Parts: sequence; structure tokens; C-alpha cells
Amino acid sequence: MKTAYVNTPIGWMELIGDASGLASAMFIDDEKVSKTAISETLPDSLQKTMEQLTEYFEGSRQTFNIPLNPNGTKFQKKVWQQLQSIPFGKTTSYQKMANALGDPKVIRAAASANGKNPISIIIPCHRVIGSDGSLTGYAGGLHRKKWLLQHESPVKQGELF
Repeated sequence: MKTAYVNTPIGWMELIGDASGLASAMFIDDEKVSKTAISETLPDSLQKTMEQLTEYFEGSRQTFNIPLNPNGTKFQKKVWQQLQSIPFGKTTSYQKMANALGDPKVIRAAASANGKNPISIIIPCHRVIGSDGSLTGYAGGLHRKKWLLQHESPVKQGELF
């Protein structure tokens, strides 16, 4: 596995992957970047991820075309696959997600799998909100979740007034 870093408007992301695909894309503290050696030669999956995340943050990309290889249980992978069906600029609730998985009773398990998603943004766990519209937990921090949802919103902050 190789490691790369990309600086985004909401902090550094650490990318981990190999020829099989991207295994992890997580927000990290700035301090870790300067103390960690960056891999010199990167597999295509990491180079593509860096390019596509940059385009996403610039506003020119809404979907990703990157081979993914996250590590998780069969159920977690099923949830992560379901997350990828949430369109850019849209949100869903944990309850709707559980229903889409075929069993409304798996809401807590689906929420737990959502929280363990190792590939931020590309597997868009930030698009899952509470049934009441509240911003529920996000491993990268609620301030980042809010920023990402505003970034993807068809009505930008400045256009509301």
C-alpha cells in the first residue's frame, strides 16, 4: 500500500491504496503530513484520486471514476455500495438507507457501517442526515460535513439572499 496526501479547502486528506484500488481517503490533522514521508511512486488509483478530488473541490467534478478497494465486512460493503447511489447534491436519511437495504430494522447497523466508511467523499457518507434534517455525526467532523453539503448544494450560500 502506498500513501499520498491532498490538501483540500477543509483540510488534508490521507489517501492509501495500491494497484487494486483506493483503500482509504480520510481527513487528517495537518501536523501528520509534515511528519510523514510521502510515497514517491504512486499507483494509478492514487494519482486518479488526487486529480479527481482536486476537480471535485474546484467544482468541476460531481462523480468519481476510481477503482475502490475498502476493507470491511460484507454488510459494510453493501452499505458503502448503497451510499454510492446517492446523487451529488442530494441527501438521504439513515431510515431511508435501511429501507433501501431491504430491512428497516437495520437502521443502527447501517448507521454504524456508514460511520466506518474508510473512503470519504468518494463513498459519500456525508450525504446521510437525520430524518429530521439534522446533521448527524461525521468522522471528518460536522464542520466538514456542513461544508461538503453546501459545496454540493444546487443553491449556493451567496445565492440564497
